[in-house]
Amino acid sequence: MNAATSIDAAVSVSGDASASSPTVTVASTVPLANADQLAQAPASIQAEETTATTEHAADEGGLPQLRTEHWAGQMVWLVIIFAVFYLLISRVFAPRLRKVIDTRGATIAEDLANARANRDEAEAQAREAAAETAAAHAAAKKLGAEAIARSNAEIAAAQAAEDVKLNARLAEAEGRIKIARDEAMSHVRDIASETASALVAKLTGKAATQTALKSAFNKV
Repeated sequence: MNAATSIDAAVSVSGDASASSPTVTVASTVPLANADQLAQAPASIQAEETTATTEHAADEGGLPQLRTEHWAGQMVWLVIIFAVFYLLISRVFAPRLRKVIDTRGATIAEDLANARANRDEAEAQAREAAAETAAAHAAAKKLGAEAIARSNAEIAAAQAAEDVKLNARLAEAEGRIKIARDEAMSHVRDIASETASALVAKLTGKAATQTALKSAFNKV
């Protein structure tokens, strides 16, 4: 059976089928080279041609990275890109990062050294201040003791001088008191002598002699 006979048979079958069922239209988004012939051919032939063309286009339009014929080029580009990134990292980024890290480490070490030096200096100043404070306390205690000693000595000297003055005044007062007492005793003796003489004269009718009165007073 030749191609013309096949096409006539397909047309007749399509005509019988179109009488019993609705016509099915197949749309394709892929441009076909034989679009004019398919437009003139029956619907079944158009459907077969459209399906075959779509499958062929799908086979040709897959992802390139999944096709084995492209793997060699992809590996070459992968090696080139890896080498470029490796050179950039090893020659540009890594030295800069290392420089930044070294600079930061040096800065931190310098700050720590300065902090330790400041701490040591502060501790030394604190020790010096403590020593100066202790010396000042000792000097103050010594000055206080010396002041107390001088004050006690001055008080003792003043008290001794006052004691001397007081003793002199007491001696002078005792002398005056003794003189006054002697004078008073002499007056008392005179008064007693006169009283005794009067009593003797009144009792005996005779006046007592001075000699008898003196001997009587001496016995008393």
